Amino acid sequence: MLPPELIVLISIAAPALVGAAWLYRGSRTLSAGFIGVIAGGIGGALFMVPLNYCTFEADRTSTDVAFGVFLIALGAVIGIAVGAGVNRIVGSGKGISSLTSEQNTAGTFKGTVIPFALLAPTLVILALFLYAPALDNLRLSTLLARLGTDRTAFVCVDNFTKLLEPRQNYGQTLYATFLISFFTVIIGLAISLMIAYVAYQPVRGASIYRTLLIWPYAISPPVAGIIFGMVFNEGAGIMNHLIRSGGGVPVQWLQSASIAPWTIIAASVWKSMGFNILFYIAGLQNVPKDLIEAAAIDGANFVVRFRRVIIPMLSPITFFLIITNITYAFFETYGTIDFLTRGGPAGATSTMIYRIVDNGLNQRDLGSAAAQSLILFSLVIIITLIQFRTSGRRVTYGR
Repeated sequence: MLPPELIVLISIAAPALVGAAWLYRGSRTLSAGFIGVIAGGIGGALFMVPLNYCTFEADRTSTDVAFGVFLIALGAVIGIAVGAGVNRIVGSGKGISSLTSEQNTAGTFKGTVIPFALLAPTLVILALFLYAPALDNLRLSTLLARLGTDRTAFVCVDNFTKLLEPRQNYGQTLYATFLISFFTVIIGLAISLMIAYVAYQPVRGASIYRTLLIWPYAISPPVAGIIFGMVFNEGAGIMNHLIRSGGGVPVQWLQSASIAPWTIIAASVWKSMGFNILFYIAGLQNVPKDLIEAAAIDGANFVVRFRRVIIPMLSPITFFLIITNITYAFFETYGTIDFLTRGGPAGATSTMIYRIVDNGLNQRDLGSAAAQSLILFSLVIIITLIQFRTSGRRVTYGR
């Protein structure tokens, strides 16, 4: 193991050199290189200084060392990204204050005092109820903490690295999370679009059944679990009753590891469908009818008109719904899963959010729950950024 002083030097110097090279490569100026040095150096120490470089201690495993290198690299990326933003402001020749004070168009403030005074209540609330708990959660993820006890012990990154152990089955948790989330979003949006298109048609009583279609969105996830529990209960459920009436064999909807995830998907799709239908109906009302009529005159059948005209015009709505449905699928399915399967059978429906709550409340392991919540939060951010980088560029906004 390298001496601690050398590890600290490398963890700061290497990101600083990378930051300098990266920003200088883009601007070819010494100021950009200097900003890159500062940003990369700070980024490299961003996570390791609070941890006191514990991952590189002599008694640490190779997994801990690798995780420490990952944290250094992640901090460097964040620091260099911030440095690139600062470099763009500096390179434009305008300071932050000039970017706001020089605006003289209608509807803008002159100076920064009044805007920040108006934003102060919101910023204070965010700081107290969002940012401070988030930082405390980050601290908690490095501790051995039990619910109901005040005593804690610093365990470095053990709460993260122990998830890699085979007995933790965290890979199965990731698989269940992605399986349920992916099909909840895809199936939910597809069915919602078809129902919204039918509900959009001018028929008598449309406002009534449109309201009924939106109604499931007002139901909480646990209530959705209760409803689908009555439908898919193995002994007295409606589905198995219909199957028995037809001479079939009852299905283990909630006890089969291969079928239970699809039961959760069905309940989650039904729960989110009203929200999706509401936005799709609003989007369909803004699709220009002359475009559809022009396509029909050109000989395009219904399928072609729907695929070539309607779906592209709904791309802003679809993009928004993808982001919101991903958030719902990752964070808001706990109540449904807890009532229907409690993460079973054999962990087939134990998603990340279910495991976080289960570890924190039932197993009383706050440190592990905090670490897993950070992983889930980071994963959702990465997926959202990928969506903005890929699908977001193909969104067509009408003018």
